[in-house]
Amino acid sequence: MTDLPPAIGAALAQAPRHPIVTTPPPLNRHDRISDDLGIDLWMKRDDLAGPSFGGNKSRQLEYYLGAALAEGADTVLITGAVQSNFVRLAAATAAQAGLAAVVQLEERVDTDDPHYHQSGNVMLNHLLGARIIRYPVGEDENGADAALYAEAERLKAVGKRPYVIPLGADKPPLGALGYIRCIEELGQQDAPVFDDIVVGSGSGATHLGVMAGVRLYRPGTRVTGSCVRRAEPLQRDRLLGMMPAFNDLLNTEGFLGEDDLDLWDGALAPGYGQISDAGATAMALMAQLEGQMLDPVYTAKAFAGVVERARNGAIAKGAKVLFIHTGGLAGLFAYQAQLMD
Repeated sequence: MTDLPPAIGAALAQAPRHPIVTTPPPLNRHDRISDDLGIDLWMKRDDLAGPSFGGNKSRQLEYYLGAALAEGADTVLITGAVQSNFVRLAAATAAQAGLAAVVQLEERVDTDDPHYHQSGNVMLNHLLGARIIRYPVGEDENGADAALYAEAERLKAVGKRPYVIPLGADKPPLGALGYIRCIEELGQQDAPVFDDIVVGSGSGATHLGVMAGVRLYRPGTRVTGSCVRRAEPLQRDRLLGMMPAFNDLLNTEGFLGEDDLDLWDGALAPGYGQISDAGATAMALMAQLEGQMLDPVYTAKAFAGVVERARNGAIAKGAKVLFIHTGGLAGLFAYQAQLMD
């Protein structure tokens, strides 16, 4: 196993961590899709990471809850879209840790479909006992964070000890540390040397962590982020803006830079939280050839970055490719009307 640079090793050792992903999620080869696309496709099953319905945010929450518990918090607050997997997993992992959860739901998707507003992750948030508050704007991260910090101040005034998990790109992406651990796990699982790793790129923390893990443990592997929230130019600006704070977390100036960044937004349209043609094709391929489910918001659009790019030659024939399945399957039921259509 690669020895970490001392500064990065010290940074990871010092960051408080609350274990959530206690067993490495499986790493599986998918034979039928490999044959169909002419590549050697593997999938890291982070949809199984953490509590029920799982997902990649479990890895991030190990560090956010670690920091919260280190500060003596009794309540965690988080904001996200109505069907946010991050919000649902925060409520679940807070329950495991004996903390209260306040989840703020933002209106990012213009729909009055009752399934979207009542099913999937929304239903699970209620079942998990989270207190739900609302933020009426969907594309105002700073405003949503400000509302959450204001709620935290109200909780402090009545004697609570709140911890805010922020959304905005202006805050250090603490959760990205969890995906360094994910790439480290590949060595424990005797993974092949991958030519390409493809992962969804939304808030950016998972993508940053994968890039950092590859720099440390899998140098030479290309990491491609498939855009699920914003178009490639905007996502590039976001990630470049987050890199200095992430490098600071690792005590290593300039560790990640623009040369590490590869993005693809071919499945994004018509926008966040809306099913795309390329995403629907990828969902059907995974379901009908491998019996595995993807969700329309994140993993279908991310996996489309494998399907479309393998077919157009951007991923070479015979390449060894890892797709990181980041979860989100509870959200399938919020989109049942569109999926049936």
